[in-house]
Amino acid sequence: MYLHLGGDMLIKKDKVVAIIDLEIASEGKGNNRFLTNIKDNNKIIYISEPGKEKSLIITTENYFLSPISSTTLFKRSFFALDEK
Repeated sequence: MYLHLGGDMLIKKDKVVAIIDLEIASEGKGNNRFLTNIKDNNKIIYISEPGKEKSLIITTENYFLSPISSTTLFKRSFFALDEK
């Protein structure tokens, strides 16, 4: 099954490691260092316009910044599981 992250981006659900709410994540110093590090090292694939991102999706291969909320992505991931 696939998970739609926004725009034209689909990823395999079994590759998802974490879906993180950026508003909550930005409250911690360690989280901010992590986000700064992956941004500085060009490891992020931007799905949304800068400043419009709501969630960080960590996969086994990449990091994605999505304009879709972490709650919505989480619900989508479980909805597809129920279809089996």
